[in-house]
Amino acid sequence: MARRTQGTSAGLDHERIAAAAVALVDRDGLERFGVRRLAVELGVDPMSIYHHIKGKAALLDAMSEAVLAEVVVVADGEAPRGWEDVARRTAHAYRVLAYRHPRVFPLLVTRAQTSPVAVSALEELVTAMREAGLPDRAVADAPMVLFSFLNGHLLARTSEGVGAVPAFDTAEFPAMAALAPLMADFGSLAEFDRMLDTVIAGIKGLT
Repeated sequence: MARRTQGTSAGLDHERIAAAAVALVDRDGLERFGVRRLAVELGVDPMSIYHHIKGKAALLDAMSEAVLAEVVVVADGEAPRGWEDVARRTAHAYRVLAYRHPRVFPLLVTRAQTSPVAVSALEELVTAMREAGLPDRAVADAPMVLFSFLNGHLLARTSEGVGAVPAFDTAEFPAMAALAPLMADFGSLAEFDRMLDTVIAGIKGLT
């Protein structure tokens, strides 16, 4: 594929580069991602990418913002009735994102998410909580509580090579073996909703 040296003449912009980067990681994984490989995919010189996005770190942030935008699109399709509805709606949209982009999702866990698209989701949640009369201390803690659960749970469920709960030796681990049948829905929507209920109940307890 012939490369063009100028990003403007190649029709590049921030959104196209971010979308191509997401598609590349979806296909090949983060460990193989690099600006040179992305440039080959776009048919441009690597410097053309840097003309729009200044460095690999900024490119990773652009990828994060691009996939987080999908959460907002899903969330805007429904009208919440209160802060619990906002929390559940956001959590379910975030879960869909994680399963749609399992190879990109680690970026959302390991990098600070401070883009406007990320903060807007938090703004909706905390606004609904304050309107419901929850104390600011509880409201301030709630996003961390919710997303600590979401990031840990979804990273564990979407990581490559992760399977079902293993069988436990009844002699060595009798308690775990006894509970294993209750863990049979590992990674299911039912499991997610059950744990999300526990987290929301915990947030209520912050008040």
